[in-house]
Amino acid sequence: MTKASDRPAKSNGVTTAIVLLLSLSVLTGAGCARGEGGKVVNVSGSTTVLPVVTAAAEEYQNRHPDIKVGVQGGGSSAGIEAVITGASDIGTSSRDLKDEETTKGLVDTVIAIDAIAIIVNPANPISALTQKQVQDIFSGKVLNWREVGGKDVPVVLVNRDEASGTREAFLKIAMDEIDFSKNAVIQPGTGQVRSIVGSTPGAIGYISHGYLTNDVKAVRYNGVVPTKTNVVNGKYELQRNLHFFTKGKPTGETKKFIDFVLGDWVQENIVGREFVPAGKKPTEPAGEN
Repeated sequence: MTKASDRPAKSNGVTTAIVLLLSLSVLTGAGCARGEGGKVVNVSGSTTVLPVVTAAAEEYQNRHPDIKVGVQGGGSSAGIEAVITGASDIGTSSRDLKDEETTKGLVDTVIAIDAIAIIVNPANPISALTQKQVQDIFSGKVLNWREVGGKDVPVVLVNRDEASGTREAFLKIAMDEIDFSKNAVIQPGTGQVRSIVGSTPGAIGYISHGYLTNDVKAVRYNGVVPTKTNVVNGKYELQRNLHFFTKGKPTGETKKFIDFVLGDWVQENIVGREFVPAGKKPTEPAGEN
């Protein structure tokens, strides 16, 4: 029997449902005309946060038909830039602000806590990697899995593009700012990374813990499996906050929507399905930590 600590986290079905709603929700929100009352809240940025904020926006609009919440992706950097320039009311991000962004008058609201899972193809016998091994693999020093105890199979690196907040967080936390190898397949989103790793025997990548499925295998990092419990207790080191950034203190409809996302219903029914709710401890079955 596969040990709980060795198996990848399973999708609970909510991710799939949210993603299926994503296209319709984004088009409905971002491309719509103003509501009858002329009230619109524009949100853009992180692809990690995108499914969550889309589902929250849909529910918010159901409760407040006169409000339209426009939701777009584009990556964390794009979202931060959009809120700096005034193109968006809220910029979503899966990374912290860079030094040059901290002087732009942005106010940070943390909406969730997430783990970054390192993923390999399920056929790969490797089930654990140290930080040093991860650095050697993603920097291009290790080119074959046999060098870290695996089969004689070439390593296929799958990385995110430079607009990705997940890439920035991984570079800072796991890589200690060591440069990534230039010989990597670059992908714009979580789904693409997961798809390539799941269909390529020698592939390795990284995605949000919230979007793990049985198509890929999450490896232990420094001996610890990525679970929500291990994020809360601090055992799993590859974790980051998920943010809403606003230009100055949020007011009006923007504040109302942020308060809704931070409220119990969204935190428990949307955020908590995939991530650790802001300021709350998760509930996991015994054996998952």
